[in-house]
Amino acid sequence: MGEQAVTGADGTPAPGSTPDATGDDAAAAGTDPTPTGPASAGMTADGQQAAPADVSGAGMSADAAPGAPTGPASRTADITAGPGGVMTDEVGVVTGELTLRSEHADGRVTLRVQYKDADEWYAVTGGSAPLADPAGLDAVHTVAVGLLNRPEG
Repeated sequence: MGEQAVTGADGTPAPGSTPDATGDDAAAAGTDPTPTGPASAGMTADGQQAAPADVSGAGMSADAAPGAPTGPASRTADITAGPGGVMTDEVGVVTGELTLRSEHADGRVTLRVQYKDADEWYAVTGGSAPLADPAGLDAVHTVAVGLLNRPEG
């Protein structure tokens, strides 16, 4: 790779220099080094929800707009039940190719399964628990998929 000359704000070579890490040269040349746009995808490092952020060009917003209708949050994944299947409240054991849905509503998370591409959903026996913070839904869903998806048996 070839070397590049480092120049100062006035465009003159600055031999022995390294690029300006603070952005002062760029600012002096008329460009703003301040980053623009969202700095988070809805959460901050301390776990508090950040303000809604417009992710222009991605066709979406990182968070729902204030006043947008909200319903029960849910996550789904296709799974293969392991030996013994998945016990449900309504029909007993279901086996084979299933879809798992984890729902959060009214401070509770509920797990439901259906035969893949079927219409009926069944409550997983013992698959409901208090979950005050809906942000925990992803973690609960990940654990549920890890426990119930057993394609190798």
